[in-house]
Amino acid sequence: MADECYGHPRLAAVYDALDPDRGDLDAYLRLAERFEARRVLDIGCGTGVFALLLAERGIEVVGVDPARASVDVARGKPGAERVRWIHGDMTALPPLRADLATMTGNVAQAIIDPPAWRQALRGAYDALRPGGHLVFESRVPGRRAWEEWNRESSYRVTEIPGTGTVESWVELVEVREPLVTFRWTYAFAADGLVLTSDSTLRFRERPEAEADLTAQGFVLEDVRDAPDRPGREFVFIARRPLG
Repeated sequence: MADECYGHPRLAAVYDALDPDRGDLDAYLRLAERFEARRVLDIGCGTGVFALLLAERGIEVVGVDPARASVDVARGKPGAERVRWIHGDMTALPPLRADLATMTGNVAQAIIDPPAWRQALRGAYDALRPGGHLVFESRVPGRRAWEEWNRESSYRVTEIPGTGTVESWVELVEVREPLVTFRWTYAFAADGLVLTSDSTLRFRERPEAEADLTAQGFVLEDVRDAPDRPGREFVFIARRPLG
């Protein structure tokens, strides 16, 4: 089930405005170019930011996400007709032979249930052509990023055209490693509505993620830093074997 920040129509509509800096996607675009990807599966596509960046470059894209409200936002954006949008999980995918599958941002960590995680990896494997690549990121557990998740450091006021002023902040709810739960609060000044969204992420150690990939048939090619967050993120690059 999608978190409220992705699944609630009111929150999905302002999601991009509240998180406008997507410089983290530049590294994924460079990898798509490096792999000469012509067909990409964007797993957890959300409001479609990455999928549309790929489509602008002439790449055939399938975007899949369990949050209907986010997919609806994506479908309403300019150029959305160039992407095939699917509301659902990996079991909803048609037969594909993608060159590249991606899980950007928090997508991989948001799949917290081990069977669901294995299913997602297997679904990515099946969607790739032999020789195709899977790329995803995950925060380094030892950096304990959640210790910085509090109202004092996250509070901001955003003026959104057509919506008005929105106050937002995050607070830590529970840490039971490897699971961390936090709550975003959104206050809409126009009508006084206050919405909250609880999220839980799984902080996988590198050996765990590597073993999970291997168990689903992938060959691990590289584990590197996210260039915009050195030392804070693992970026896993795996390949479906040719044989």
